Amino acid sequence: MPTALESLYLCINPARYHYLKFILEAYDGLCLLSTVPGRKGSVCIRYPREQTKTLFSLLASLADSLKPDTLYLKRNNNNKTSMFSKSFFIKTFGCQMNERDSEIMAQLLSEKGYIETSESDDADLIILNTCSIRAKAEQKVMSLLGVLRKHKKRKPALKICVAGCVAQQEGRKIIERMPHVDLVVGTQNIYQLAELLEDIEKPSVVTALADDYHIPAFIPDLKTGNESGTQPQVFKKFLTIMQGCNNYCTYCVVPYTRGREVSRSVEHILKEAHSLVEGGVREITLLGQNVNSYGKTNTVMAGNSSYSFSDLLRAVAEVPGLQRLRFTTSNPKDLSDDLMRCFAEVDILCPQFHLPVQSGSNRILSLMNRKYSRELYLEKVSALRSYCPEIAITTDMIIGFPGETDKDFADTMSLLEEVHYHGSYSFKYSDRPGTRSAGFEDKVEESVKAERLLTFQTRQDAISLEHNRSYIGKNFSIMIEKSDKNSIVGRTGTNHLVHIPESGTNCRPGDLLTAHIVHAGHHSLTGQLKAL
Repeated sequence: MPTALESLYLCINPARYHYLKFILEAYDGLCLLSTVPGRKGSVCIRYPREQTKTLFSLLASLADSLKPDTLYLKRNNNNKTSMFSKSFFIKTFGCQMNERDSEIMAQLLSEKGYIETSESDDADLIILNTCSIRAKAEQKVMSLLGVLRKHKKRKPALKICVAGCVAQQEGRKIIERMPHVDLVVGTQNIYQLAELLEDIEKPSVVTALADDYHIPAFIPDLKTGNESGTQPQVFKKFLTIMQGCNNYCTYCVVPYTRGREVSRSVEHILKEAHSLVEGGVREITLLGQNVNSYGKTNTVMAGNSSYSFSDLLRAVAEVPGLQRLRFTTSNPKDLSDDLMRCFAEVDILCPQFHLPVQSGSNRILSLMNRKYSRELYLEKVSALRSYCPEIAITTDMIIGFPGETDKDFADTMSLLEEVHYHGSYSFKYSDRPGTRSAGFEDKVEESVKAERLLTFQTRQDAISLEHNRSYIGKNFSIMIEKSDKNSIVGRTGTNHLVHIPESGTNCRPGDLLTAHIVHAGHHSLTGQLKAL
């Protein structure tokens, strides 16, 4: 069998799989047949291009006997019904919100009969879910679109979709610069993805640009858990509680790409949380650009608008069977004492807090329009640690913001020393189109930004290692992420990865075990299983 093979996906009656395999294997060198993991009744056929005519003729003759009652049906140019399923591949860039949006798009496509593939070369539809927070991520997308131009020349039927924040912000430019892109879907239009794809299948429509960029009045309820069968059982999930941001930090595109803040109703959130746990999920992360603002503004979806985020957190924590609860992201100015108290009172709330600061300089914080001071930030950190001494605090830091002096950077370094973060996401400032800071003068030289970033990250790595070494000799509850006959990988409540070089054949993802830490690296820990 040649190594270069085409791929074809079918939906068949599962009881007829062995019959189909028997028939196809009777033809030497015709194809390779396999099931699609987690997708009942779906099969993948890989075949040499020169066997296309023989294979398709044979499949057409077998169609009635395979009884594909639940096929995704499409019509070809002769208006004849085809039994072939379409496949899709999603490449996700950026934050957890984008990861959740990709999950939603995958589910919507699966409900329309598409099959997810792990290889872009096998896909009939490729979706790039983009991020515009930093220029580097946007450049990666544009580079990949250039590669896909060549891919589409080899496979003209391929559909290419650009989704996410770059699509929201630069949609028309993408269509103009990249004519091989078939569909551009902004962040507010992903729920209409299936309908938009139907539009671009029509002969009269070459491209479709979803440019109705209003915030929807509601976030549609979707199936949760694992009903669609598109992927193996998962034990942790993101749950979106709100979207958008009203803060308008001078460097940030989120208010322009995600819109103003909208909160989901408590009832919808709790319904989804219950459904996730019933489907096998053991850990939920509540998502929002600024979860601390939940229910405060634009409460069109909030139902009971008296609910604060801390109220919601306590309500989700009561869902039977849920073992761990996390959330992200928070703005320090909105961090309430009641929310911090949750770390002392809510048993399943993980002792981990991502609290972006962006700079240690009050002058730079003012230029960023962050609406808090260094002193207020430190007060919040102190309060968090008083409620939960073992809490692991991480942050975001922008290095080289316009006008940042040596003194401003020294303030950032001194904040790092004072807080002693467990970890941080640090990056060089880059202008983003449409933001106020893009027009600021006194830009910092790239070489200076690079030197400062290296200084910051080197010190952060040392502090992270110091924290990790303090865990040696201690016991931690870990939730298993993967295991095999040789090792177990789990995660602590503080979000540290723990590797255990012992057999994990009796473990499964989502199980809670106790690990005794024996070694620490910069980014992970090594442990031994401790008998209960």
